[in-house]
Amino acid sequence: MMNNELHPVLSGAESLFFKGNETGIVLCHGFNGTPQSMAYIGENLAKYGYTVSIPRLKGHGTHVKDMESSTYEEWIENLQNAHETLKQTCERVYIVGQSMGGALTLQVAFRQYVDGIFLINAAVTDVAYNEYRYENTLSMIEEGNPDIKKHAVHEITYDQVPLKAIHQLLDLMDHTKNKLKHISIPTIIFKSKIDHVVSPTNSDYIYNNISSSEKWLIELKNSYHVASMDYDAPFIVDNIHESITNLNKNRPFQIMSSSSV
Repeated sequence: MMNNELHPVLSGAESLFFKGNETGIVLCHGFNGTPQSMAYIGENLAKYGYTVSIPRLKGHGTHVKDMESSTYEEWIENLQNAHETLKQTCERVYIVGQSMGGALTLQVAFRQYVDGIFLINAAVTDVAYNEYRYENTLSMIEEGNPDIKKHAVHEITYDQVPLKAIHQLLDLMDHTKNKLKHISIPTIIFKSKIDHVVSPTNSDYIYNNISSSEKWLIELKNSYHVASMDYDAPFIVDNIHESITNLNKNRPFQIMSSSSV
């Protein structure tokens, strides 16, 4: 049973939904993010005609006290519910997950059938929060500015995050690693060449350990961690659209060679 949040959703942080055709795409934001961070990707995929859902994960985009009482199982459930809802009206449903959202995407793909997944700087092995793994004295951790190369981009985040939530993130990552070998669906992995939050080695680890026969690792050359809001966002949209177009026709992936320099 999910705990209720005690605070209202911040303006601009609400879940988003775009009604389209019979191909559904669920987008999952990362730790301390909100649907706003995935809005550009979602809006532009919707322009291609897809039905797009961007759920807000519990405790995100409200108040840090709500985040403090949230668990990673609830975050998996949030994403799972969004996926199941789209499956009721769509013939095929894909999931796109960024950062912690990538780990949640892998969890859902392990638990139920997904037609294909797209991971953006997914977190499963090594993140900047690792230094707090054995920390028990602090209750809140100060957050720096979001890791975005593009100037004048505002992401809705908390200025500090609860240590309890960081431990939930680290536990989620630990529990995701051993599930990779059970995932065999089409997978595209986007990794930023420079990422100050989630090391690019996370993406390499996923690529080397999933069992998918159709898998691609694509380097983003002009984005930092929050690539969905960075210079390579249009490139990500185009690759997702091209890949889904081919998967829907049961054709092999056709991946564009490289992102903008």
